[in-house]
Amino acid sequence: MNSNTTFTSNTFPTIALRGVSVYPGQLSNFDVERSQSLEAIKFANNFDRRIFVVMQRDSSVDLPEANDLYTVGTLCRIKQFLQLPGNATCRIMVEGLYRAKIENINTAGKFISSDISPLADKKERISADRKEALIRNAIDLYEEFIQSNREYTPEMLLTLLANPTPSNVSDYIAQMVSFPIEDKQALIEELKPCKRLEMLSKILNRELNIAAIEKELSESANESMQQAQREYFLHEEMKVIQEELGNGAGIDDIEELRQKLSALPVSQEAKDKLLRDLNHLAKEPYGSSESSVIRSYLETVLEIPWGVKTEEQIDLKKARKILDKEHYGLVKVKERIVEYLAVKKLSPDIKGGLICLVGPPGTGKTSIAQSVAHATNRKLVRISLGGVHDEAEIRGHRKTYIGAMPGRIIDGIIKSKSCNPLMVLDEIDKLGSDYKGDPSSALLEVFDAEQNSTFRDNFLEIPFDLSEVFFITTANTVDTIPRALLDRMEVIELPSYTDEEKKLIAKNYLLPKQRLKHGLTKEQLTITDKALSGIISGYTKESGVRILERQVAKLCRKTATKIANGDETSVKVNDGNLESLLGTAPFKPEEKRLCDTVGLVRGLAWTEVGGEVLDCEVAALDGTGKLELTGNLGDVMKESAKAAVTYIRSKAFELGIDPEFYKTKDIHIHFPEAATPKDGPSAGVTVTTAIISALTGLGVRNDVAMTGEVTLRGRVLAIGGLREKTMGALRAGVKTVIVPEENRADINDIDPLVRSKLNIVFAKTMDDVIASAFRIPPKKENKCQQSTSIMLNSLSQQLANNNSSNPLAKA
Repeated sequence: MNSNTTFTSNTFPTIALRGVSVYPGQLSNFDVERSQSLEAIKFANNFDRRIFVVMQRDSSVDLPEANDLYTVGTLCRIKQFLQLPGNATCRIMVEGLYRAKIENINTAGKFISSDISPLADKKERISADRKEALIRNAIDLYEEFIQSNREYTPEMLLTLLANPTPSNVSDYIAQMVSFPIEDKQALIEELKPCKRLEMLSKILNRELNIAAIEKELSESANESMQQAQREYFLHEEMKVIQEELGNGAGIDDIEELRQKLSALPVSQEAKDKLLRDLNHLAKEPYGSSESSVIRSYLETVLEIPWGVKTEEQIDLKKARKILDKEHYGLVKVKERIVEYLAVKKLSPDIKGGLICLVGPPGTGKTSIAQSVAHATNRKLVRISLGGVHDEAEIRGHRKTYIGAMPGRIIDGIIKSKSCNPLMVLDEIDKLGSDYKGDPSSALLEVFDAEQNSTFRDNFLEIPFDLSEVFFITTANTVDTIPRALLDRMEVIELPSYTDEEKKLIAKNYLLPKQRLKHGLTKEQLTITDKALSGIISGYTKESGVRILERQVAKLCRKTATKIANGDETSVKVNDGNLESLLGTAPFKPEEKRLCDTVGLVRGLAWTEVGGEVLDCEVAALDGTGKLELTGNLGDVMKESAKAAVTYIRSKAFELGIDPEFYKTKDIHIHFPEAATPKDGPSAGVTVTTAIISALTGLGVRNDVAMTGEVTLRGRVLAIGGLREKTMGALRAGVKTVIVPEENRADINDIDPLVRSKLNIVFAKTMDDVIASAFRIPPKKENKCQQSTSIMLNSLSQQLANNNSSNPLAKA
C-alpha cells in the first residue's frame, strides 16, 4: 500500500491509458506495461478490484503528471487479470461502471491515485420519436461501418440490438469503433445520451467518408501497380521476341547511349541528369511519343562537340597577310583583329572576344568576319538575326513541345563541330520583340563573359560553356541596338568607300572574283578605268560595293553570252560601249549650278547607304506670318526650322531684315524628294541660311554645302556622319563644305583624297556660316533708317485707324 496516500471511499488507484478508452457498461481489455500501472492493478486486486481509468492528452508522455491527463474518465471493475511471461507486462479485462470526474490526483507515489466524484447521465427533453430516430440512425451507420471494414463481424450488431437504449447504443459503438482520442474523450464527457448519439453519428459519417476515399485510393494504386506489372512483363516478352528474331537493336541502342553519355566530358550533375533521362527512356514502350522525345533529346546532346576545339593560329604576320589579301582598306578593323591575336598569343587563357562591326550595307562586314575565321583557324558559323522576334530562337524550346529544337546558338555550335568557333551574328540591329519575348534579352547572357560559361539552352537543360566562342556581330546602325546589349560589345565602324576606293576594289577584287565565277579569263574580259568610274557614278548609289559587284557580274554574263554564241572572242568594256551593255544609267551626275541662287542652299545628310546632298528651298512671300514646312520632314527637323526663324528674328537688324517679317511674310520651307522621309537636327544651319537668303534677296554660293545644328543664339553644334557627308559633297561637285567647329577632331576620319579636294570651313556660330555662304554679306540697317522705318510704320498705322473712325474719310 502507498504510504503517502490516504484512501477514502472516493479514492481509487488510477491507470493512464494511451489511445484506449473504456465506457460504462462495456468490456475492454488491454495490456499494461508501465510500473505505475502495474502497481495500481496489484493494489486494486488486493482491495475491491475497482480501478479508475482516464486517457492521456499526449500518448508520447511516458510518466504523465496531472496536467497530462483528462479530468473525466470511467470507474471500472477488473474482470480478468493475466500475468504475461517475464512479469513485465500483464493483460487485464475491465468492465466500465460509471463516468467520474477527478477532484484531486496524486502522482507522487508508486502508482497514481485519484479522488473522484460520479457523473450520472442527464435527463433530456426530447420526443420519443426523435430518440428512436437517433438510435436507428446510429445503428444503421454502425452497420454500414461494419460492412466496410473486414475487422468487424456482423455478430457485433446483434449484441447492440439486445439493449437499444441511447446510453447503451452510444457507449457500445464508441467502445467498438476506432477514431481519434479527442472524439472518444468528447463522448465520455458528454452526459446527455441523445446528444452523444448525435455526436457519434457525425463521427461515423466522417469515418465512412474517409474509409471510402481510402478504398478508392487503394483500388487506384492496385490498378496502377497491376498496369505497371503488365507493362513490365510485356517489355520482357518483347525483349525475348526481339532476341529470337535477331532484332535486339532497342536494347543495344540503350546500352550504346549509356556508354556515350557516361563518356561525355560534362559535370557530374549534368551526367546524372542525362542518365536519368536514359533510364526513363529504357522504361518507355518502344515507339511511344515520350520515348521519341527523350531519344531525340539525348541524340541532340551527343551531337554537341563537348570539349572539341580547333587550335588557333597565332601567326600575326600570316593573319595580317590574309586580311590584306582578302580586303582593301578597313585599317581599324584589321588592327583590332591583330591586337586580339597578339593578346591571345601572350595570354592563351583569355576567353573569346566580342566585336560589333557597324557600317552601311555592302561595306564588307560579313566578309571581314569570314577572313577573321580564316586568319585565326576557327570554324565559321553565320547566324542571321534580321527579323528574329522570338526569344526561343536564341534559347531554344522546351523539349516537351512538338517540334522542339535547340536555339540558334547551340545549333551553330553543333554545325561547326567545335566549341570555339567564330560566330557571326548578322543584322543584330534588326532584332524584334513581341509577346513571345525579347531575343535581345536572351543575348545578354550569351555576350556576358561572366555568365556565358554556364549558358543554359531551354532544350538542352544543362549548362554549356560559350566563353571560348569569338563573337562578331554586324549592324548598319547602333541606334536600334538596345543599350544594355551595346555596352557589352566593342563597336568598330566600317566607313563608306570613296569612288577611288570602289574603283580599286572592283579592279583588284570584284572583277577577278566574277571572272572566275563565270568561267572567263583576263583576256576574254577587260574593263577600263573610265568604264569602272562610269559604273560607279551612273549605275550605283551606295556606300558599299554590293551593287557594284552586281553590275560587274552583269558585264560578265553579257560577255559569256557573246563568247558562247561565237559572236566575240573577247570583250573590252569602255566608256563608249558601257551603256549598250548595262542599259541607260539610272543615276545622273549632279548638275553643277552656274550661279548663286536666292533661297536655295545645299545641305549634307547621312543615310544608311552613305552621304548625300540635300537641297533646302525657301520662299518668302507677302502674307500674315505663316510658316509652312513640306518635304516629309520629321519632328526634329521641324523644330530646327522654328529655331532658325527665332534666331533670325533676334538678329534681324544685324542681317538687314525687316524686324516685322514674321508678321508680314509667309515663309515656305521645302526639301525636294518628298517621298523620302527626312529628320535630324543637322539641317539647322542649312535652313537658317536659306531663310536669310530668301528674306535678304542675296544668293547663296553655288559651290557651298553645309551641315550643323543651330541654337536660338546662333551657336553651331556638332553632328555625326562627317566622313559620309563629305564624300557625298565631293560626288556632287561641291568645293567648300561648312562644318561645326566641334567636329574639328573628326577631320582625321575623312578620307585623305576627300580632304585634299574639299575646302573645309569650321564654324562656331552662324556668323561664320554667313560669312562663307554669301559672296556679299547681308548689310545692316543704320539706326536712322531703322527709326524712320519704325516711325513710318507707326504713322501709317495711326492714319489708318483715324480714317476708319472718320465718317468723312469713308465717304
